[in-house]
Amino acid sequence: MSYFAPDSLTDALSHLAGEPGQIVAGGTDVYPARGRRPAADRYLDVTRIAGFAEVSHGQEGTRFGAAVTWSDVVRADLPPVFDGLKAAAKEVGSIQIQNAGTLAGNICNASPAADGVPALMTLDAQVEIASAARGVRRVPLEAFLTGVRRTALEADELVTAIWIPAQPDGMRGAFEKLGARRYLVISICMTAAAVAVDAQGRIFDARIAVGACSAVAQRLRQLEQDVIGLSPDAVTVTETHLAPLFPIDDVRGAASYRLDAVGAQIVRAIRAAGTR
Repeated sequence: MSYFAPDSLTDALSHLAGEPGQIVAGGTDVYPARGRRPAADRYLDVTRIAGFAEVSHGQEGTRFGAAVTWSDVVRADLPPVFDGLKAAAKEVGSIQIQNAGTLAGNICNASPAADGVPALMTLDAQVEIASAARGVRRVPLEAFLTGVRRTALEADELVTAIWIPAQPDGMRGAFEKLGARRYLVISICMTAAAVAVDAQGRIFDARIAVGACSAVAQRLRQLEQDVIGLSPDAVTVTETHLAPLFPIDDVRGAASYRLDAVGAQIVRAIRAAGTR
C-alpha cells in the first residue's frame, strides 16, 4: 500500500495520471464506504496542497478549496445566503468529523444522504475539476452527481474546489434535517432553501433542494416557480411539487413517510429562509 501527500497540485495530478488511486480529502468515509471490499493499494491525500484549505469570497463569487472542512465553513465570514450551508455543516456527524470532513469529500462520496449537497444546490454550486491531460473544467453540481456513489469524475481527475457564483442581494438560506435522533445520524430526509423577499414580504427568488429522497438530491423547480409572489407563510406543497422525488423504503423510514415528512420540512425551510 502506498500513501502520497503532495503540497502542489502539479505533483498530485502527475501522480494521479501515472496510476490512479483512492483520493483522500477528509478521509472520514474512506473505509466505511468500501464495505467488504479490500482497501485500495494507493492513496492520494490532497489536504496539504497549497490553497486547498482556503475559503475566498469576492464580487464574482465564493470558492471553497477541496480541503476546506465543515468547521471551516461554520467559521467563515459569509453572507446570509450561506446560512443553509452553515446549518448543514453543523449536522455532519460529530465535531470531530466536522473538523476533518470536507465539502469536496462529501460530494465525491455521492451518498444520497450527503448533508451538504442540497444546500450547495440552492447556491448553484459548480465543481472545479482538474487533470494533467485536460486542464481545469467546471461542472454544475447537479451534473457532477450521476447516481448513488457515482460522479462525473474521470480516473485521472480530482476536485480542486467548489465554486459558488455571486448570489442575489438579500437572499437567505435555511436547512432542515430529519433523523432518528438529534446528532450522529444519517438523514431520513432533508431540505435546503434559499429565498429572497421584497419590501412587502413577497418571494421574488427561490431555490429549493431535497436530499435522501432520491438517488441524487433534487431541485424542485416547479415549486420554485410557484412560490414567486407569495409570502413565505402562504406556501403550500403539493404532490406535483414532489414529483421529482423517488424515495425508497429502508430501515430509516418508508417512502410514504419520507414524502409526508419532506412536504412539511420544505414549508419550514422556506419560512425560515424567507423571514427578514
